[in-house]
Amino acid sequence: MTSQVHIVVADDHPLFRGGVVLTLKEHGGFTVVAQAGSANEAIAAVEAHMPDVALLDISMPGSGLSAAAEIARRFPAVAIVMLTASEADDDLLAALKAGARGYALKGVSAEELTEIVQGVAGGSSYVPPALAGRVLAALQDRGRASVLPEVEDLTEREAEILRHLAFGRSNKEIARALELQEKTIKHYMTNILKKLQVRNRVEAALKARDLKLS
Repeated sequence: MTSQVHIVVADDHPLFRGGVVLTLKEHGGFTVVAQAGSANEAIAAVEAHMPDVALLDISMPGSGLSAAAEIARRFPAVAIVMLTASEADDDLLAALKAGARGYALKGVSAEELTEIVQGVAGGSSYVPPALAGRVLAALQDRGRASVLPEVEDLTEREAEILRHLAFGRSNKEIARALELQEKTIKHYMTNILKKLQVRNRVEAALKARDLKLS
């Protein structure tokens, strides 16, 4: 991605928020256009600046989940990434339902955070691999309806990648397992999402479970 990614960073802990902002600025590919400490401030900042990405804490005053839902409803072009310490299934499911495209844990490294934000800004999605299997199981346990897609168009390689995805593996892990370049996996993943008519990796993995590919 050659152009700058404009970001609103919202977290009610100034010291942590400042560290995130510094990490993004040092990367060189991001411009932090505004900071916020509450849900209302985050929504106002997004409305004022229309960033590419809104990076939101879940537990800030007014609820980051509420802010995510409002931003997704009013400004659908803005990609939402939740940055949180919570590994609770309910929070992850609520974030995805609210419209978040990414869910990053606060323990990630600076390199991982920038990769996640850059990827989501480019149209992909992110859920920690360790949580992916749990959220899929939770979705199934709650009886979430899922219409099986037409999968005749999936190539043998795409179906193989989808099987790995169903087990919660990251692009890097899939690339290592199949002895391919990570950028090649990203290309396949774009095609898979389009063919399955799903919005993100989690929905694609759920489809794979329904199709007994895992």
